[in-house]
Parts: sequence; C-alpha cells; structure tokens
Amino acid sequence: MRRRIFALQALAFSVGLGCALTPDYERPELGLPDAFVQPSDPGESIANLSWFDTFRDPVLRDHIETALAENQDLGVAAARISEARELVTFVRANQFPFLDLFGGAGRGRRSQILLPGASTSDNFSISGDLSFEVDLWRKLSRATEASRADLLATEAAYRGVTIRLVSDVASTYLLLRDVDARLAIAERTVSGRTDSLTIIQARFEKGTVPELDVNQAQVELAIAEVATASFERQVVQTENALRVLLGRYPGAIDRGRPLEEAPLDAAIPAGLPSELLQRRPDLVAAEQQLAAETARIGVAEAQRWPSISLTGSLGAISDELSSLNSSEAKAWNLTAGLFAPVFHAGQLKAQAKAQHARAEQALRTYEGSLRQAFREVEDALIAVRSLRTEHDARGRQVRAARNAARLSRARYDGGVVDFLEVLESERSLFTAELDESATRQGVLTALVSLYQALGGGWTPPPPVSP
Repeated sequence: MRRRIFALQALAFSVGLGCALTPDYERPELGLPDAFVQPSDPGESIANLSWFDTFRDPVLRDHIETALAENQDLGVAAARISEARELVTFVRANQFPFLDLFGGAGRGRRSQILLPGASTSDNFSISGDLSFEVDLWRKLSRATEASRADLLATEAAYRGVTIRLVSDVASTYLLLRDVDARLAIAERTVSGRTDSLTIIQARFEKGTVPELDVNQAQVELAIAEVATASFERQVVQTENALRVLLGRYPGAIDRGRPLEEAPLDAAIPAGLPSELLQRRPDLVAAEQQLAAETARIGVAEAQRWPSISLTGSLGAISDELSSLNSSEAKAWNLTAGLFAPVFHAGQLKAQAKAQHARAEQALRTYEGSLRQAFREVEDALIAVRSLRTEHDARGRQVRAARNAARLSRARYDGGVVDFLEVLESERSLFTAELDESATRQGVLTALVSLYQALGGGWTPPPPVSP
C-alpha cells in the first residue's frame, strides 16, 4: 500500500512539472544609449575602484567601517534579507508533499437510556497523513519564482542601503572638514581684523585717522566674528549628524587629513551605460520586482483553472492500546480531489487583470528608475568637471585677492589710499577663501555622488543570517 501511495505521489509530482500559463520572464527592450552624453575618461569604470582610496584618508575609512558595523538602517536591511530567505523556503514547501502524524486516545460511554446495556469503551488511533497538490499549471513553481525574485530584490536593496550609507558618511565627513577649514579662515580673519582695529584705534587716538576708519574696522571685525560663530555651530551640528550615521550618540568626531591634501584631478572613467543594469542596486531591485510581479501573473491565471490534490492516510485504530500494532487494526485511505472554479462573479478574472496591472506598474517603475539613474550619472559627471574648473578659478581668485589685500594695506600705511580700499580688498579675500574651500569640498562630494550614481565604490560584505 505504501508503495502505491508513493508511486502515485511521484507521478503527480512529474505531472506538476507541466505547462505554465504564462511565458518565463525576459528583460524588456530598454533602448539604452551607447555612451553617456557628458565626456569622461577612457578605461574601466570608476565604480570598480575603491573610491575611499581616492581621498587617501584612513580616518574616513575607519568611519565607514564603523558605520557598516553599527548603523541601524543597515541592520534593518540585513534583517529583511533573512526574512526574505525564509519566505522562499516557506513558499517553495508548497511544491512538495506534506506528511503529518496524528494520534488520539479516548474513553467514553453512551447513554444507557438511549442504548440499554451500553458500557464504557476505549478508543486509540494513530495515523500518518500525506497530502500533495499537483502543480498542473505551475502555479506553485511560479509562486516560488516570485519569492526568489523578492529575495534578490531585497539583497539588492541591502547593497543600495550600504552604498548610500557609505556615500552619506563620506559626504558628511567632507562637509565637516570643509566647515573646519572655513572656521579656521574665519578665526584667522578675526585675529587679523582685531590687530587692525587695535592699530587704527591707536592712530585715531593720535589724530592721524578719522573715526570713520575705526567704525569701519569694527564693522568688518563683527562680520568675521558672526561668521566664526556660525561655523562653530555648523561644526557641532555636522559632527552630530555624522555620529548618528555611525550608529553613535552625538559627540566629537576624529579628523584625518585636511581637504587641501585630497587630490582633485583623479581620472573619472564612467564605463558603458549597459553596466548600470548590473551595478546599480536600485535598478537590480526594480528589475527583480518586475520579474516577481510577472511570475505572479502565472499564479493568478492558474487560479482560474482546475487543480488536483491527493491525500493518503495510513494508520491503526483499536479499542485497546496493545492492539494498535495488530494487522486487523490497520486502516488506510487514498483520495484524489478535483477543484474547478465555475462561477465566482468575475472575481478570479479581476484578480488576474489586477496582477497584470501590477506587473505593468513594475515595468514602468523599472523604466523610470533607469532614466533617473542615467540622469544622476550625467549630473555627477558635469558636476565633477565644472566644479574642477570652478575650483581652479577660485584658486586664482584667492591668490589675486591675497596679493591685492597686501598691496592695499601697504598703500594705506603709506597714506596713498583711504581705509575703504583696504576694507574692500580684505572683504574680497575673506569671501574668496571661503568660496575656494566650499568649492573644493564640492568637487570631492561630486566624486562621491558619481561613485554612488554608477553603483560602485564599495562592495558590501554579505549580511550574516542570525
């Protein structure tokens, strides 16, 4: 009898490998461009390189490793992968036979009024039940396929969270170093203007300069003091933001090399546009979601067709526990069931159409994500190139402003010009130095954005299942 049951199950399983109501998923035609619009350097894509080495700051790398180990958002993404893996096992189990064991023991007596002479009786039973649904239309295998695609999308989302976290840590760190630099410029300016005010105040007391020069020097000193206070506030706030990214409470942050030592002329090869499909985690996730929704069309369509289920039971029933192993106590049952939907008021058809609409949404989302990815790459490429040009101009501006401030001070000390020219040249120098620092930080942040837009710069380790 057992051989019959298992033979029938094997036959049903082989039938279950039969036809599917929908074709397998294939990547849609995307019409990708052959190259990016913005020019880039030839060679292997910059996304294949370890971008943190570009900045040559070991402290930054330490911060990144801390964030990867401690950040809560990354921990949530890793837990989602563990959940998705278990769901694949859960859904896939429906493709295999289920075996359940049942046992029971009872004791009772019928009413002697209704059944004269009735006595107390015992009942013992044990059985193993085997059940299996034949996957005629690949409904169950399509559900497993969709679950696997969900897992791949979740893994891609984890990589996306990792790259975004690394980019956020790097960008925030670069902003912190820029604010540090601008604070140093402001403090240096305060010191210089304090000295100037002291000299001008002494000259005024001797009657060699008008009171207007004193007031103008006081105004410029106050402007630098306001900037200093503002940058001090930004330093603390940026430190706190970075500490949260590291998974820590607010506090001080270790610094590494100043921005002035970070190279700005690194090559930026972007690679081929088609490489984005495999490298960008959001594109991988969007395509896997499309594959999952496409597979679920097969599940929804299969609900409209007949299904076959097989159940078998083998056990023993006896009024004495010691007799359960007797051949006379054995009992078995084998059932084949057919379920065919006939009239559901359009419910199953509407369910299938709704799933088609979900797949269409996933397709549009994938196409939209692809276009957004190309836009981010193009924006990052032009940002790096234009900000480099801007930084070169800012550097020339600082050098010229510094020389002009020196000459103006000498001319004023020699009595050739009034103090207004000195103030104007020093004001221009202060602004130029602040702008030059901000532009340098902009170049480096644009490089981080380019790495992120290309989907690379850091290869996250696979999360460990709990």
